[in-house]
Amino acid sequence: MFRTAELGRQVPKADFDALADPLRIEMLELQQTLRQCPFPVVLVFAGVDGAGKGESMNLLNEWMDPRWIANHAYGPSSDEERERPEFWRYWRDLPANGQIGLFLSSWYSAPMLDHVHGRIDDAGFEARLGRIAAFEKCLADDGAMILKFWMHLGKKAQKQRLKSLEKDPEEAWRVTARDWANFEIYDQFIASAERLIMETSHGHAPWTLVEGVDPRYRALTVLTSLRDTARRHIKTQEARRRMTADLKKAAHQATPRSRRTQARESGRPEGDVLARQPSVLDALDMTQSVSKADYAQEFRHQRARLARLFRQWKARGRSVVLVFEGQDAAGKGGAIRRLTSALDARDRRVVPVAAPSDEEKAHHYLWRFWRHLSRAGRLTVFDRSWYGRVLVERVEGYATPEEWRRAFAEINEFEDQLVEHGTVLVKYWLHITQDEQLARFNARAEIPYKSWKLTEEDWRNREKWDLYEEAVTDMVEQTSTRRAPWTLIEGNSKRFARIKVIRTLADRLEDELAALSKAEKKADKKGDKNSG
Repeated sequence: MFRTAELGRQVPKADFDALADPLRIEMLELQQTLRQCPFPVVLVFAGVDGAGKGESMNLLNEWMDPRWIANHAYGPSSDEERERPEFWRYWRDLPANGQIGLFLSSWYSAPMLDHVHGRIDDAGFEARLGRIAAFEKCLADDGAMILKFWMHLGKKAQKQRLKSLEKDPEEAWRVTARDWANFEIYDQFIASAERLIMETSHGHAPWTLVEGVDPRYRALTVLTSLRDTARRHIKTQEARRRMTADLKKAAHQATPRSRRTQARESGRPEGDVLARQPSVLDALDMTQSVSKADYAQEFRHQRARLARLFRQWKARGRSVVLVFEGQDAAGKGGAIRRLTSALDARDRRVVPVAAPSDEEKAHHYLWRFWRHLSRAGRLTVFDRSWYGRVLVERVEGYATPEEWRRAFAEINEFEDQLVEHGTVLVKYWLHITQDEQLARFNARAEIPYKSWKLTEEDWRNREKWDLYEEAVTDMVEQTSTRRAPWTLIEGNSKRFARIKVIRTLADRLEDELAALSKAEKKADKKGDKNSG
């Protein structure tokens, strides 16, 4: 694979100087065009030590306007970063639409080093690369331009390069003991690098091999690759933008009907049969309730139980993420207040999710939720969440069918990373019947301190009840996984719902603590056996 980047290619100084000024103007003009584009640019620089990764980033900052370029280089994770999922720091640093992000030693560094040094086996390496591929696809599907440069030197050329830098008093600082240690296992690095490139070079996020011996050849390769890729991407995204706009316009103008309604109105015998089949929400027993006396006793018990279990979970350095979704007036706010009352205010945070701000719209829809992930030992409550993509955005036509269908896999990947990190993730859907919602709407209208909660949008949403119910059914079907299941709450009785919400979280914490203790005991026994 790397033979094409070990040919000793060079560009004479006179040729480079003749090309430099026109190319520099092109790059500045391109950047101004990109600033107006509704997508970000993500450039990744990786490769052999001494091959010019840092120099290439410096060149882009010199030849383009650095005000619209964000540079990110990653070393070992800080305490703040280790207390969150691995990709938190990369999501945090993603550029907004119209901006360019340069990433050095990015999401490729850790899996590469772990594999080379034997900390993970081939299967573990493949899994890590699969996660990277999913991350990049998620960004590219949303429109991001991703271009990755592998800066390469042959073994002999790398040795010469490192020695040359060491002899130069102005450049010697660039060479570290780690660089020489990596050089000693050059062959292992190249073998892992080949696998890495094969697994993660895709049409939406390609790798470009850059021979790093000659700085002028290297510069021309990086600059022209960026220029040509960006021009193609601008044309592709403009065509996509027009098509998406047409689809959303058609969705707003159409009168959407649920699958159940379409089946009922089809006129076919099987249509009526299918229309009568119950959904996952129809199967809920909405008559369940709790007496006032029983509620007071059970609430006190479950509240104390939750407080105790959360303190134990916090002591383990783990976090909790809660998702609350439900129909308008389903009781999300009341359930959240009762649950959080069991916890120290310093340990919990409620994130109310409304329509995205301009800054949030300039990023991938998951970006704002990644940013809100708390450190270890904290509980974060999302009052509405990333599921807006497959609920309100789907029903109201803000997301195209391609976008909201794609979101199921993106959400599952996001949640899998939370759980893999050790976070307890509990997702609640609070469900009420249409009659109960109407009664609550009417009650809100008559109570002065609650009337502000009732809006025209709430009444409009009632007219789309079947569409929302269909969206919820698909959401549960597609995203209720073994690691991140949905808990459906029968919400016609507020007292019953509040008890079930608190008890569900307490049960999960109890189960997770027991599993953690079991795993620790097993590890201790294994350690004792090995030491003996």
